[in-house]
Amino acid sequence: MYQLLDPSRFVVFITGATSGFGAAAARRYVAAGAKVIATGRRQDRLVELQEELGKENCHIIALDVRDRAAVEQAIADIPAPFDAINIVLANAGLALGLQPAAEASLDDWQTMIDTNVSGLVYTVRLLLPGLIARGGGHVVTLGSVAGEYAYPGGSVYAATKAFVKHFALAIRSDLQGKNVRVTDIEPGLTETEFSLVRFKGDADKAGNVYSGTKAMTAEDIAESIFWATSLPEHVNVNKIQLMATTQAIGAFDIFRG
Repeated sequence: MYQLLDPSRFVVFITGATSGFGAAAARRYVAAGAKVIATGRRQDRLVELQEELGKENCHIIALDVRDRAAVEQAIADIPAPFDAINIVLANAGLALGLQPAAEASLDDWQTMIDTNVSGLVYTVRLLLPGLIARGGGHVVTLGSVAGEYAYPGGSVYAATKAFVKHFALAIRSDLQGKNVRVTDIEPGLTETEFSLVRFKGDADKAGNVYSGTKAMTAEDIAESIFWATSLPEHVNVNKIQLMATTQAIGAFDIFRG
């Protein structure tokens, strides 16, 4: 019999838990008996999530992962039993804009770098010592198919997700012998608030991304995260790359003048 890990023993720290993958993952873990620390910038949504999942199962922290000092303080202040973290889901991230590089907003680029790269690095680095001290655990990073297959208008977003992929692969080597697993989740077309954020609230533009197709859902991605972390401790899934059945890798972009 293949022995899966007992999710009722999981204590999961999730960034970006106010919507999308993070919120779906929080629900999936709590449904399995785990405890969750849900963090994000929108306090009202965190409160709603905690009311849904129960205070005994879900501890919430209003947190902007770009603020290193705030991340340090938030981790230091987590009360028992939520402080016994053994799974880190570094999910917070975003895309902004889809303009060609010469026209893109430098502010948007900086926000993506600060969130997708710096925020992730702060989260993982500050939680790793605790995982190691407690005998092991699992780090899950949220990459993207864009980290492997870049597309027009996605230059900096794709670059940040390439960073996530290689960061996850590299720290796997750093963690040899520490009983800490690392998995990068790389989703493709998924209907969440992602496009609404990318187009800064323009619902028409966001809707066009998913029009006429069947995208994946946040719950689909949460299930893959849950599966990877539930496997026996001697099994490490390096990465999971998922695309909707209606999405495939496109042809090379060739300019013909």
